[in-house]
Amino acid sequence: MPSVPVGGGYGPMGMAPGAPPTGFGGGGGGGGGGGKGWLWGLGGAVVASAVWAGVLFATGGFDGDDAEADLAGYRYTTNLCTPTDTQSFKDSGYQQKDGTGSTSNPQHSSSENPALDSMTCNIDFEPNDASSSDYSSVWLYTTASLHKKTDPAPEFEAQYRAYEDQKTSSYSYQVSPVSGLGDEAYVVKQEGRTSSTGAYVILAVRDGWMTYQSTWSEYVSSSASATAKTPEEATDMLKKSAKATLEKMKR
Repeated sequence: MPSVPVGGGYGPMGMAPGAPPTGFGGGGGGGGGGGKGWLWGLGGAVVASAVWAGVLFATGGFDGDDAEADLAGYRYTTNLCTPTDTQSFKDSGYQQKDGTGSTSNPQHSSSENPALDSMTCNIDFEPNDASSSDYSSVWLYTTASLHKKTDPAPEFEAQYRAYEDQKTSSYSYQVSPVSGLGDEAYVVKQEGRTSSTGAYVILAVRDGWMTYQSTWSEYVSSSASATAKTPEEATDMLKKSAKATLEKMKR
């Protein structure tokens, strides 16, 4: 966790920028000495303020206009399931489950906002060769966000590197960069310490101010006739799906 500076966050002693240095407050006795100290402190404050103003002008700190969002050509859609490409999963032996009762499959949601557009798609799959007595849980959860006010780049990698700190006695996470997708991309694989009957993999992509995440979660009972994909196989499916999906999101 980031350390918090003692004393209010303005450097080691908690002084605000431009404030007279400690010890130059003048105040009580001594006549001229205290007055000179106060003047030196005031002079330092003026110089500091001038330097700070120069920094603001140089960096555009006085410009009221926000940076223009770089959405890289991506468009908002009310149904993210429409551009979500599932061919790689079909080619790997999965089929989309039928909806049951009042529950549809796939499911989607979306929210359009001046600051952030959010879209989600959830698809339940099942192995083609699964028997009626097999138990399996296979789903693909995809999200996409268009950041209109804040550049997600500075925090994007850290958001997924944080998984490396989530460890238990039974599993941990491995985070690796991925090339060929957007400006930057990472894959998060859950690594089991015991025998595994499934895979949990996250693929995250940032392209400009657009962020995309697809999660593959699979569990197949040990007695089932179907076999779960390995994390490496799941990663390959997610990468193929993401590449096709992101292309469709620009149309």
